[in-house]
Amino acid sequence: MLWQHMQPQTIELGWDFYGPVLLFVLLVALAVPVWAAIGAAASLMLVWSGALPLSLVGEKLFSGIDAFALTAVPLFILTGDALVRTGLSRKFLDVAEALTQFAKGGFGSATVLVCGMFAAISGSDAAGAAAVGRMTIDRLVESGYPRPYACALVAAGACTGILIPPSIAYIIIGLVLGISASTLFLAAVIPGIAILVSILATNIIMNRLYGWEGGGNISMGEYFSQLWVAIKSGWYAFIVPIIIFYGIFSGRLTPTEAGATAVVVTIAMGFILGTMRLSDFPAMLVSSAKVNGVIIPIIAFSIPLAEALAIIGVPQGFVAVATGISDEPWVLIMMMILVLIAAGCVMETTPNIVILAPILKPLADNIGMNEIQFCIMMITALGVGFITPPLGLNLFVVSGLTGESILKIAARAIPFVLFMLAVTLLIAYVPAISTTLLPEIYK
Repeated sequence: MLWQHMQPQTIELGWDFYGPVLLFVLLVALAVPVWAAIGAAASLMLVWSGALPLSLVGEKLFSGIDAFALTAVPLFILTGDALVRTGLSRKFLDVAEALTQFAKGGFGSATVLVCGMFAAISGSDAAGAAAVGRMTIDRLVESGYPRPYACALVAAGACTGILIPPSIAYIIIGLVLGISASTLFLAAVIPGIAILVSILATNIIMNRLYGWEGGGNISMGEYFSQLWVAIKSGWYAFIVPIIIFYGIFSGRLTPTEAGATAVVVTIAMGFILGTMRLSDFPAMLVSSAKVNGVIIPIIAFSIPLAEALAIIGVPQGFVAVATGISDEPWVLIMMMILVLIAAGCVMETTPNIVILAPILKPLADNIGMNEIQFCIMMITALGVGFITPPLGLNLFVVSGLTGESILKIAARAIPFVLFMLAVTLLIAYVPAISTTLLPEIYK
């Protein structure tokens, strides 16, 4: 575990901590890329604290990302991109729409369901928001939804990208804390579904309040007939998520192997169906590389920073401060959630995980919180940040697709934020939500 590599020298924080923090804030405010800001702050912290020779920082960058588990990240991203280019993602929408056609707010619910289906393959929020947004936002508006709300619905649904396994976020936090990604995937099943249900419930409630979209007036026979037609014409699209889930949860495939298999199967299906050609590969690979080019450097530069924080005693200092305020576990859990939500509002998930997980994990240990539950709580709380300003990555994605104001979308996203926060609190205070599916050894 990264946070256990070094023993702290002191818990008295001085300019070797505050100076790099101020530098990081200044660089981010100047729109310097996050990975560069993290790298500069880590280097300054290591030099000022004398914790590690600057000449070894480069070695840390490469050794930190030299992990087999990280290979799964580009593979799942590539799978999601291939899913869109082969047209299989549209088959998910057809089935989801057939499932919800009778309900009030049916197409809105179908949109949320297809976000969950896409999340079960790509593990990426932004990819899900872009892919589903292109297919659904205009149709949501045609169904009667205000455009800002339609954008907020897609942005909220896409939050399941890091909450429903397989998730890139769980791979990263597993790497940082030395926990099996497969174990975290299993633990995340119930919480991920709970978040999905909360978003569905929010949309249904909003529909009942404002009457944007009515339910389909069809008989039971017509319903099952149309559902059968949708499944019959698109059943093969579900081969990909079945491979991923069965392979990982049966123990037959590691997450990396499951990602590689999913890529091959998705591309093969594209060629068989005639929806993918060799000429599609350059654009697909470049698109996936751009996403990886954002994630991997952040991980690489965050690792020396996490070790520097451990060396100067920040995790232990945080525990001391927190327990000095209160020794009640429920209060300390609430403090952790507030820190995570605040961090999620201003910074992307990847650096938040690599920086904050080593700081908050000792506090979770101190109050006896199960480490698996801690990871699920952390990722869920950070997931709320995808639809909260000022960063709100999903807000920017759907705004870029539609030209709608980010502030208008954020205002419409407030009900979704509140419901997601309610689920986050349940995960934090009810361990069984995260541990029910786990083997007894992890409980």
